[in-house]
Amino acid sequence: MTSTYGDASTVVGDSSYRPMDELSATKGKGMDKATGPRRFASGQNAVANGFVAAIDHTVEERPFFVNIGKDGIIAALEKLDKQLLEAGRNRVLSKKSPTDWTGREVMPGRLGLINHGGSPKILTKPGRYPGFPLRNWWARSWKGTTGLSDTVIEFQGLTVVQVSQNQAAVISDPQNHIFVVKNAGFVAFAVEGTYDVLSIVDQTHLPTTVKDKLTGVVLGSTHEVKMKSKVSGRDEKEYVVATFLNIPASNCAILQKGDDLELLGAGQSVIINPSVTLRGLYTLGENQLEMPTKDIFTRDQVPVSLTIYLKWQLTEPLKLTTHGYNTPYDALRDKTQSILTQIVAHLDYSSMVKQRSLGPDNMEDGSDPSSAFLDALRTRAMDEMHEAALEYGIVLKDLAVIDRQFKGEIAATMDKLTTRALQAQVEAANVDRENSNKVKQEEGALSVTRIKAQAGNAQADAEAYRVIAAAKAQAQRTRIEAEAQAEATRLAAQADAEAIRIKADADAKVVDQFAREMELRRIEVSRVQAFGARTIFVPSDTGAQMGNAMALGMAASMGADARRAL
Repeated sequence: MTSTYGDASTVVGDSSYRPMDELSATKGKGMDKATGPRRFASGQNAVANGFVAAIDHTVEERPFFVNIGKDGIIAALEKLDKQLLEAGRNRVLSKKSPTDWTGREVMPGRLGLINHGGSPKILTKPGRYPGFPLRNWWARSWKGTTGLSDTVIEFQGLTVVQVSQNQAAVISDPQNHIFVVKNAGFVAFAVEGTYDVLSIVDQTHLPTTVKDKLTGVVLGSTHEVKMKSKVSGRDEKEYVVATFLNIPASNCAILQKGDDLELLGAGQSVIINPSVTLRGLYTLGENQLEMPTKDIFTRDQVPVSLTIYLKWQLTEPLKLTTHGYNTPYDALRDKTQSILTQIVAHLDYSSMVKQRSLGPDNMEDGSDPSSAFLDALRTRAMDEMHEAALEYGIVLKDLAVIDRQFKGEIAATMDKLTTRALQAQVEAANVDRENSNKVKQEEGALSVTRIKAQAGNAQADAEAYRVIAAAKAQAQRTRIEAEAQAEATRLAAQADAEAIRIKADADAKVVDQFAREMELRRIEVSRVQAFGARTIFVPSDTGAQMGNAMALGMAASMGADARRAL
């Protein structure tokens, strides 16, 4: 954030008929040699307080100078012509009237320019203007036409300036006073000297971008308007007469006049006060940076170099500038170096050798060798840095040690030992990793075997279940078939019995004796046919005693025959 401008650079306030309107309304602090810090108001109050109270050449009264109002450039030219006439000088508006048949043509929207013996004459009405000898053109010469809305018109001492939005015209009057015109215009006739238009500036697109060299943050854009000046017949030199600033949001600029400082807020500004210099541009947003420190000696005289991570936000730029620092980094660098030197000077090499960073993951107990360094950084460095940064208007957001480098023979020896220890740790870690991989492989194989066994058991259970289910199905089928066969037999028996019963009932209903006799005969024939002609039928229903005697005799006869046969 170092200022791009030297102490001799002149800066100018916005003076488009409202001097220093572009100054920020934010109040800032300055440093008074006698009373110390004091506060200045910005904007209009800044002019009243004398901070930028230079002569405002924009609003001062000038002879034959007319502002262009809402009626336009023609009305302004008529007003200027009236002033010249009242002062007894030559008029700027020509009395010639246009025709429509011949002569020089002035189209609508343009002005005709005539050189009348070194004085300007302007034709404002469109039409044709006849030349010599039809009109009196003695001591007059036609110089062409120009656009009515042109930004700058300069002709024979007559100057017309018209600027639109976002434009600004830097003008030098006949007395070499500089003023700036914005969103307006004027017509002027210089009786002595000239009105010089030094530059027309586009305030929203200034060509020079200012960045912070350390963080790369865009601080704003600027443009310097210079004027050539010839001194004692020597070569011409350029001098800065106006500086335009375009400050983005959350940024600011510090202006200085003597020992007084003023805060200029975001926006478009142009400063012309030659007694005011631009101290610098600053950003009020958060910034972060890695900062290497100089060599610091431990208590046992081992040099160490640290790399610090800083995160900060500038809240009061005036405090920083009153302490003589151009950037927040300069202030934080000096204070950080001082505090770390005090901390490291009370620590041994062994208490710092392991620790490389400070953060929430490094909160260790007091038994660790690096705890002394961590505790010192946590309890002292951060607190002291935060308190010191507030004195410079800076809020310290974060502080961390991201790297350290030990130097010297002792450090080299310790680095070798540390390297060996690290190599041993790496080798041990590799062995542990290999063993862990082997264990994982065996565990994987065991898991595969277990899964296969579980799959076999599941398959056997499924097979057994299938067999049992088949047996149950077969038994169920046999039972169902037996029940069906029994039911069929029962139904057949019932049917036969029912048929016999029906037949018996039918036979019982036969009352004819001959029919009964014939039926008995038929039964006899059927029985003989069934058992053969030589079969002897013994009645058993009637004559039971005779039947029994015959049976006994037959049995005795059969027994006698059997004994004889033996």
